Amino acid sequence: MRNLTILISGAGIAGPALAHWLTRHGNHPTVIERAPTLRPGGQAVDFRGAPQLEVLSRMGILDAVRQAQTHMGDITIVNERGKRLSSLPSEAFSGEVEIFRGTLNRILHAAAPAEYLFNDTITDLTETGQGVHVTFERSTPRTFDLVVGADGIRSKVRELTFGNVPDQIHHLGMYGAIFSIPSTYDLDHQGVMYSTPGRCATIASTGTHTRAALDFASPRLTYDPRDRPQQQALVEEAFKGLGWEIPHLLSQMRKADDFYFAPAAQVVLPKYSSGRVTLLGDAGYAAGPGGMGTGLALIGAYVLAAELSKADNHETAFSQYESRMRPYVTTCQHQAQGADAYLVPRKKSQIWRRNQMMRLLPYMPGKSLIKRMTERAASAIDLRPYASP
Repeated sequence: MRNLTILISGAGIAGPALAHWLTRHGNHPTVIERAPTLRPGGQAVDFRGAPQLEVLSRMGILDAVRQAQTHMGDITIVNERGKRLSSLPSEAFSGEVEIFRGTLNRILHAAAPAEYLFNDTITDLTETGQGVHVTFERSTPRTFDLVVGADGIRSKVRELTFGNVPDQIHHLGMYGAIFSIPSTYDLDHQGVMYSTPGRCATIASTGTHTRAALDFASPRLTYDPRDRPQQQALVEEAFKGLGWEIPHLLSQMRKADDFYFAPAAQVVLPKYSSGRVTLLGDAGYAAGPGGMGTGLALIGAYVLAAELSKADNHETAFSQYESRMRPYVTTCQHQAQGADAYLVPRKKSQIWRRNQMMRLLPYMPGKSLIKRMTERAASAIDLRPYASP
């Protein structure tokens, strides 16, 4: 199919990637984004395994991603006095190519010629014989051939299409905040991490940028995703009274203009599509920390656009898209399970065991084992059946 008008909700990672491929296949994407501009900052994301790197290459952005990669080294695990206890090898978290999310977002946006509607959101979807009639918070209502929800784990498109069902989101037992801080620490492409039961603080520097991450174990919390002060108060409450660099990090958190807060969670749905609407990336199948969600989103965009180009109708395309992606999604989500037990162990004994394991890695084939395990999951999909558009 060609010459389709397709509305994509979300200008993060999955949305612009899909817009890129849809345009190359001869379609006409429009991307709508709630934020007023592209979102800056964010955590570092990585790519690993041949399929993920191949998609970047086929998009023509692999060189740009490599040029902007973080080149992060190991993260040193320290106690409250800053004494080294062990280290976390970069193979465990940096993949083959690591890049900051905001930088990747800009690269994808530049590679995706499409109509962008910023500072707006979808309010209603009504399927008609001619397509999907869409109403917006600010823009004039329009009708599109298809609609794709690439609007993250709190997807408005998913809610309008499948309803707000709590069981769709599987909470993984932790929350995390990330934000930029002044580069006052003597770190050069390295990081330091401090853990106390149920909480973990990390400072990492790429030489020019320093970011802090504050992760904490918690059951599901109720908060307004648009209320930054409320989210920061939750982080402050979780880390109240702790030592090391925590007080300084909390004070810098309030000053950061790129503060980001989110749960560790997975989205698990019985199907990704309904009628002329389908879901992509975190909106349809968020994997959670360690589940390679960014690579998963880019491969999903590639597969969805390719299936639409091959099929005679959207029903066939959406069905093939799901059948190709679901096994890969399941593998990536399985890879992420248990991340909270590693990042925010609840007991001192669990922190000690984790640190001991990290201390032994240099004397064991652990680094290569970590690399093989993550690459095996990342490579659990075959892209060969698709020809380049």
